[in-house]
Amino acid sequence: MKIAVIGAGAMGGSLAKGLIQIPSVPNSDITVADPSEEKLKTFAAQGVRTTTDNTVAANAADLVCIVVKPWIVRQVIEQIKDSLDYDRQQLIIVAAGVKSADLNEWLKRGESIIPYYLVIPNIAIAVLSSMTFIVPCGASAAQTAGVKALFEQMGGALVTEERLLAAGTTLASCGIAYAMRYIRASVEGGVELGFRAADAEHIVEQTVKGAVLLLQATGDHPEAKIDEVTTPGGVTIRGLNEMEHAGFTSAVIRGLKAGL
Repeated sequence: MKIAVIGAGAMGGSLAKGLIQIPSVPNSDITVADPSEEKLKTFAAQGVRTTTDNTVAANAADLVCIVVKPWIVRQVIEQIKDSLDYDRQQLIIVAAGVKSADLNEWLKRGESIIPYYLVIPNIAIAVLSSMTFIVPCGASAAQTAGVKALFEQMGGALVTEERLLAAGTTLASCGIAYAMRYIRASVEGGVELGFRAADAEHIVEQTVKGAVLLLQATGDHPEAKIDEVTTPGGVTIRGLNEMEHAGFTSAVIRGLKAGL
């Protein structure tokens, strides 16, 4: 499958970096398009095709990924629409807040609409560890399975409904920033406890990684594992209770809801 990524910003660049690492897609089958030739140099050096012309990128692909700011999506579609093969190609739209109702209008050609997907990954896709949400629009079950399999090579992937896409965005795409803010706070706490900053960062990152891997390996609810650590009268329960007194759980939930 030949893939084009239109847009090499933070998210588009991360997607391209992820694609480069998966064995099922040769680098020579990837095209990255961006107005900035400087952004394209890194990809060209890895054997990826690059161009500043979105139409050239789209023509070279079976799967065309539009990864730009939401207000630029329509402009890109208008640039490439007439050159797309609606019977052969598929589109991926990575742009938070863009609705299928609008895309159906922008993509309509006669009575036809190209199969497309609303997709929300997060920047960890660059290291094959994204959580990606996929909403198929006019795509067959087989086409959707193929796209899901592609993103599963770059982390976790969930086919979902459009009504849940905003929630998925705040939980995983925004959520990666929330997780990093917890890590930063813990590192600062580690420094106050006496560790050098670099050592504190290593400790916290390994601890968070361990928590994730443990939950994934066991399938246990997080609270079950917390119970294993909280000795009656011990330091862990005292620390947890202090965090709850400061509104830890409430703050996390309110932050997630603020993104809707």
